[in-house]
Amino acid sequence: MLQPLRATLLLLLSAVAWFAPLQAHAQTKGRDFDFYVLSLSWSPTFCASKAGAGNRDQCATSRRHGLIVHGLWPQHERGYPAFCRTGPPQRVPPGLARSYFDIMPSIGLIGHQWRKHGSCSGLSQQEYFSTTRAAFQRLRIPFVLKGAAQETRLSPVELERQIIRANPSLEPQAIAVICEAGKLDEVRICLTKDLRFRTCPEVDRSGCRQALITVPPVY
Repeated sequence: MLQPLRATLLLLLSAVAWFAPLQAHAQTKGRDFDFYVLSLSWSPTFCASKAGAGNRDQCATSRRHGLIVHGLWPQHERGYPAFCRTGPPQRVPPGLARSYFDIMPSIGLIGHQWRKHGSCSGLSQQEYFSTTRAAFQRLRIPFVLKGAAQETRLSPVELERQIIRANPSLEPQAIAVICEAGKLDEVRICLTKDLRFRTCPEVDRSGCRQALITVPPVY
């Protein structure tokens, strides 16, 4: 009787030893990334689009948003993870979402960013959005964007220069200005996991190459 029992115990111990690394991997899967991209959307451009026309949270006439957080994206040196498996909940509670409306003024946007990007951060929802706020507060916004009361035309390179001037530790290879139909669409900033500016060649190469772009005013 002892021999079969001993064999069974050894088999169970071997199974536990084999399963434990898989379990640990599953728990840390979302942390496997190199840096963050803080994506900031120029709200007047979005709100003038068809997609923004029906977004009352962000684009109602009483709103006066300039740069808002599009998302905080875990990133690889090449490519990025997305829609990672996490434990519940997948839905962001309305109370938590609305506490970030000053920087991400849309429940739909907040929910999508959590499912696509936050789920790959290895953080809880509360931790992820708290980190997102900290990343946004890390950046000083230049006057050309902070006080945009009238339409402005300038080159993407000049806009980058003004952002760098307001943030002296930011390098040109750590920022990308994104344009859409000749207008400012987004500004993307690369950050380490502890939210220090860092270079990111792949993101930098995605920047707008137009000679001049329009920055629509904040109405």
